Amino acid sequence: MRRRILLSILLAVAVTACALGIPLGYTAVQIVGSLTRDDLVARAQRIAATLDDEIASGHTPDLARVAVAVPQDGRLVVRLPSTGELVHGPDPGSDPVTEQVPIVQQGTVTLLVPSGPMHTRQAQVAALVALVIVLTVGIGTGVATVTARRLSSPLRHVADRASRLGAGDFRRDGKRYDIGELDMVADALDTSARALAQLVQRERELVGDVSHQLRSRLTALQLRLENLALAHDGAPEEASADAREAVEQAERLSEVLDELLAAARAARALDAEPVDLGIALPKIADEWRDPLRAEGRALRMRLQDGLRVKVAPARLREVIGVLLDNAQRHGAGTVTVSTRKGDVTAVIEVSDQGRGVPDELIAHIFDRGVSGGGSTGLGLSLARALVDSDGGRLELSQARPAEFSVFLPVARADALPSVRWPSDPSPR
Repeated sequence: MRRRILLSILLAVAVTACALGIPLGYTAVQIVGSLTRDDLVARAQRIAATLDDEIASGHTPDLARVAVAVPQDGRLVVRLPSTGELVHGPDPGSDPVTEQVPIVQQGTVTLLVPSGPMHTRQAQVAALVALVIVLTVGIGTGVATVTARRLSSPLRHVADRASRLGAGDFRRDGKRYDIGELDMVADALDTSARALAQLVQRERELVGDVSHQLRSRLTALQLRLENLALAHDGAPEEASADAREAVEQAERLSEVLDELLAAARAARALDAEPVDLGIALPKIADEWRDPLRAEGRALRMRLQDGLRVKVAPARLREVIGVLLDNAQRHGAGTVTVSTRKGDVTAVIEVSDQGRGVPDELIAHIFDRGVSGGGSTGLGLSLARALVDSDGGRLELSQARPAEFSVFLPVARADALPSVRWPSDPSPR
């Protein structure tokens, strides 16, 4: 796209420069020649007028009296019926510039000058016009480059935003471009991101609720069927056999449910890969340095070298983005991102120096719709669900000042593919 815009503008500039520059150069060359010839004509007319006065007075024409009107290196030739041809000045060469005017008392005055100086001035004028054309094309190239960059950079950013949205990064991107159409696309992407974030969150909650409800119902059904399967005094043997068969069917259904849930977790973690936190986290944090700096705040990082985790890069970007956005909106002072290594997990800690989380929100900070600052309350809930998808855990490790900890599986050959966590949704 950038190359096409650049080539289009350069083509327009080049065509315009040539369409105007070539006629301008030709006209300038012709004007130089015309000025040279007009000067010779004016000089010859003055000489002819002087000689005409002398002839009318009965004096013999004296070329020395009119030599001052002859150009330097020029030759004056006067032809009179009475005296013949009179010559003054050096030979102007083989291709002189010649102008001739008549004398009233009969005869002619001819001025000849070398053509070299005129051709030199014509070449200088042509070179000046060519320089103007080159400068015009150069300026056009600069303008085209800036314009192409100004148009292509937002387009690349929008394309990258759409790719991140498809990869699961639902954070709002506040960057705008002062281009109406592109800003409309960016607004539409932000609206879609919010809608998709809500849909994903609802889907995850629905899966969890359905699995929990099915598990509870199956457990109750199995208990009742096991009781029926016990042969009591007077109970028909056929009823006991049917109850045992129903218990087996319920157990098969429970196994199928376990397989479906395991497949769903595996599908969510399909794009997980080894990620070096020392490389990934600075890139994510760079997006938040300028917004924090604009508020007079700083972003510091304390990262352990060589710490690799198994996580989907898009989900890691979303989770850390949510935590940094939360620190910017609700926190104060310096925001710190640090990492440390545990036994089979790596911990990412995001903290600030604000007042922290109020007591009434601590137990519900990860619940959907819960917010202490007037926001939608979806960020932390979605962030926890995304971390869970990669076999990790997001916790509020400290309330005042606020510190959130992200526990992720360490990416190594002997590490477990995922880490099982307690199902208690409340923060620790």
